[in-house]
Amino acid sequence: MSHIPETDAVSDETHRSTLHLPHRLRRLRRNATMRSLVRETRLSPDMLIYPLFVCEGQNIRREVPSMPEVFQLSVDEAVKEALAAWEDGVLGVILFGCSGHRDETGSAASDPEAPVQAATRAIKRANPKCLVITDACLCEYTSHGHCGIVSNEEIVNDATVSEITRVALSQAESGADIIAPSDMMDGRVGAIRETLDRHKFEDVAIMSYAAKYCSSLYGPFRDAVDSAPTFGDRRTHQMDPANTDEALREVELDIEEGADIVMVKPALHYLDVIYRVKKEFAHPTAAYHVSGEYSMLKAASKNNWVDEPQVMLECLTAIRRAGADIIITYYAREAAKMLRQNTV
Repeated sequence: MSHIPETDAVSDETHRSTLHLPHRLRRLRRNATMRSLVRETRLSPDMLIYPLFVCEGQNIRREVPSMPEVFQLSVDEAVKEALAAWEDGVLGVILFGCSGHRDETGSAASDPEAPVQAATRAIKRANPKCLVITDACLCEYTSHGHCGIVSNEEIVNDATVSEITRVALSQAESGADIIAPSDMMDGRVGAIRETLDRHKFEDVAIMSYAAKYCSSLYGPFRDAVDSAPTFGDRRTHQMDPANTDEALREVELDIEEGADIVMVKPALHYLDVIYRVKKEFAHPTAAYHVSGEYSMLKAASKNNWVDEPQVMLECLTAIRRAGADIIITYYAREAAKMLRQNTV
């Protein structure tokens, strides 16, 4: 009989079962196949929406300095990006305008030839199946950078709603599948629904930014669309980050007014809000993984502080786990590729 080395003997003793446990939770973590079998929260590419910043001109692909690998795109380039995202498994895009035409009322936002409307038509021609969501707001088109009509340095609610409904109608006429009002004015969802129905756009859905917080995480987005306010801030219409009960009231009112989908923005810092909204209303719920959340991860990755792909998927999984049915993220294409390759 051969002699068993002492190290092996110690190893055998170490691996011997000495505890009589009826439940060993580690059994279901033994390998990737087992972990996948019992995974409670699943991500899939078809729940991701890809934001695109559309500008005037042609053959323009201009990187946003504070958002690595995110670009301002002319309409022709936006079409290419939407088609590439579709091939990756991302079935929808949300469009934001970068306009050189600005005035006090943001009138260019409802122009049929504005970047968002032009891109909507072009994407729909190139791929009619691609879901196109259009951001309905004025901040990318106003000279002062605010989300509405300003009088005496105050945003006027009802006048803003009137202008936003014109924007929504123009976007619907361009072929948008979903209108996404992001201005946070009281009553805008009902006004948009009434206007769309009156003009025979009953099938165009509304995804309201229902619980949009006055967050410090929007800075890179404002760089992308040049929408930083020239005075004041947005605390009179965007929500106080300290409040969650208020979010439920906002969501409830938007649902009553006809919102088909409600959104929480930002996402990662407001997982508790996503959870409460989904649990309370069981309504289709979107969450926006915003520019600041994206750029922080990019910065950490650049310094080799984190494994970017794995942290990215962990973040998106957390948003999904909190209750989001739809995730708007600048990582949509990268995440979709990883999910399709089963590299989670």
